[in-house]
Amino acid sequence: MNQKLAWPLAAAALALPVLGTLLGRALAARQLRRDVGWLFAQATGAAPQIFCGVQPAGLPAPVQRYFRRVLPEGQPYLRGLRWRHTGQFKTDLKKDWVAITGEQYVTADPPGFIWQGSTRWFTARDEYMAGRGALTVRLLGALAIVQGHGPHYDQGELLRWLSESVLLPTALLPGRWLRWQAVDAHSARLLFTYRGEELACLVRFNDDDELVQCETQRYFGDDALRPWVVRCAHYQEWHGVRIPTVLEANWLLSSRAKVTVAKKAVMLSAVEASLPQQ
Repeated sequence: MNQKLAWPLAAAALALPVLGTLLGRALAARQLRRDVGWLFAQATGAAPQIFCGVQPAGLPAPVQRYFRRVLPEGQPYLRGLRWRHTGQFKTDLKKDWVAITGEQYVTADPPGFIWQGSTRWFTARDEYMAGRGALTVRLLGALAIVQGHGPHYDQGELLRWLSESVLLPTALLPGRWLRWQAVDAHSARLLFTYRGEELACLVRFNDDDELVQCETQRYFGDDALRPWVVRCAHYQEWHGVRIPTVLEANWLLSSRAKVTVAKKAVMLSAVEASLPQQ
């Protein structure tokens, strides 16, 4: 091959994967903006509500203390939020940790979220929209290598929304879908029924009246139900509301082994009391 021709061909071969990755991620970002607009549009009709310190009366004692700790008197109910994070991600015990950055958009009523995360090699998207859950993973932001949907994902993604509502604490107040049951001085059971899904989580609180752990059973993809634990730490005040800034989620695959699917998801943007403007 002519040497003058070889160099342009080699450069093109190296550039194509980079261009493909950039294009794939640009298309994913465009789709995300469009879907986020739809998600927030569904919540615009929610009636405004204000938290009152007497509301927790009648709830289990640790739950009462939690709400009075994290919500100030007169706090408007949070209709939605957006946040960004950094962290580490692992899907298998035999694989190494990989760095991940992500952004998430959440609505309280109706329950819904879209999360999109990126690593060096892939873009992943978790979502719960209109009562349906889904997971999509794309290699280099373009080639779909995982497309999960169906009843197991509906359950799993709604559980994710529920466990992460610690970032949207007014969504954990009793309502038409949600109720609390007493367990002991530092834990309570959270029961949530929505669109035919009946979820139950054991929620634990520390001596500072912070919600620090949520335990339940979640489908591991299309596999059987597995113990799933979400831990919360490093509470900080964001516009008057106290929320954790570090989350860790684990599937417990055996008595000794666990797969940590999201570690040290550090919040970088502020909680908003109303829906973000698009």
